[in-house]
Amino acid sequence: MTADAGAPARDFQTVDYEVSERIATITIDNPPSRNGFNGTMRDDLIAAARRADEDDAVRAVILTGRGKFFCPGADLSGGGSTFDFKSSTHAEADGDGEAGGAGDTSGGRPTVDGFRRDGGGQVALAFASLRKPIISAINGAAVGIGATMTLPTDMRIASTDARFGFVFAHRGLVPEAASSWFLPRIVGITQALDWVYTGRVFDAEEAKAGGLVSRVVAPEELQETAREMALAIVDRASAVSLGASRQLLWSMLTASSPWEAHRQDSRLIFELGQQADAREGVESFLEKRPPQFPATVPADYPHFLPRFPDKDRIE
Repeated sequence: MTADAGAPARDFQTVDYEVSERIATITIDNPPSRNGFNGTMRDDLIAAARRADEDDAVRAVILTGRGKFFCPGADLSGGGSTFDFKSSTHAEADGDGEAGGAGDTSGGRPTVDGFRRDGGGQVALAFASLRKPIISAINGAAVGIGATMTLPTDMRIASTDARFGFVFAHRGLVPEAASSWFLPRIVGITQALDWVYTGRVFDAEEAKAGGLVSRVVAPEELQETAREMALAIVDRASAVSLGASRQLLWSMLTASSPWEAHRQDSRLIFELGQQADAREGVESFLEKRPPQFPATVPADYPHFLPRFPDKDRIE
């Protein structure tokens, strides 16, 4: 799949990755499974998120899909054993290599508390840890992991063709991709439980009414709308301010009191106030001209700021 010329070498098999005008666009593109999620897509999305995070030339990210589907959920071509991670045949089909020995629950993959980590959760946490704003432009069906992977993104807009569904109870599973943390915080617990309990597939207007997406646009306007939103961010804002603000706002969702925010704010204002971006922000305002912020992320990111989520646990 496509990659920007200056990026580290990696062949994406299920996504396209392009950088233009300081915006990285990650496009899910896996025609054989109609953009269904599998182990290869998991690895591609994580790698694409990390590439965007580590590229000083990238100031914002767009996540979208190609064709009729955004991501209609897990690739179920493996049949009833799709989610049986102890199965060696599943491990091979998933692109995970050889399964572990007797009693191993990981299939050779990373574990948490001795159990194989949820692949959707690995993707969600990779998006959550970004130090760049990320916009989801949902072009079509976003069901299961197709819906939950967008929850850690900052803004979600949808085409009128988009459909959503948290269908896990209909598959004998529970909501994954850390969505039990993200979804109630975005739409409220009552709405979250409604969608999870019923497992119904709903349209973009219901998603907007429930607070899952902020805008619904015609299919032909989706990509341009997402790009305009991203450009409006990168053209006038400091990359360092954006990254630090993103990490602050998400991490403070579980702070024990406003004191935690005050503690972080105080050091950030003190440290950033001495930097070139703060001077440029004031001087450009006084001179009535667009700002030209010199600082970049990650090169100039305030590394004393704790990462959200816990950086030591998301790798």
